[in-house]
Amino acid sequence: MPRERQRLESTCVFCGSSDDADPAFLAAAQQLGKALADCGIKLVYGGGGVGLMGEVARAAHGANGAVLGIIPTFLVGAERALESVEHIIVDSMHERKMLMFQRSDSFVILPGGIGTLEEVVELLSWRRLDLHAKPIVFYNPRGFWEPLFKLFQHTVDEKLTPPDFMQAWTSVATVGEIVPALLGQGREPYPSEAAVGRRG
Repeated sequence: MPRERQRLESTCVFCGSSDDADPAFLAAAQQLGKALADCGIKLVYGGGGVGLMGEVARAAHGANGAVLGIIPTFLVGAERALESVEHIIVDSMHERKMLMFQRSDSFVILPGGIGTLEEVVELLSWRRLDLHAKPIVFYNPRGFWEPLFKLFQHTVDEKLTPPDFMQAWTSVATVGEIVPALLGQGREPYPSEAAVGRRG
């Protein structure tokens, strides 16, 4: 019998929180939010209303998608917590990241800065240690993440990281490829009633 595919119910999006980001990146975040909602995939994200983070959440919520924001107390004001969606306020960044991980069964990485890098490296480190096998997809417009991928390859070349680490994620160049890439890693969407109703 063929192996039953695990349902894809939620994805965590790591991304930038700057309103000064390239408008193309902000538009891509909006497109992703709507795509997740249309597939009935719950968005888990950092809880703010700024930058790509805010755009992906507002778009998912506006398309009747489920959204969960997780934000530490000290960032509620700075990142303008999006109170129109379900959100959890935690005490620390460590608690935020752990809860985001626990509430998600896949991950999407959009362009971001040092905070996004920190989240990504920890996520991939846990993958390297076999602590999870959740799908990870990088949205890589104009080769945005290529310098990071080259650094990872450098650690492989120096025999500090095993070669199979380079297969721990998928990189795509367009927003339309993100959800199919997640599903291509052995999972299928779990349609929400709202999504089924829109299809019907």
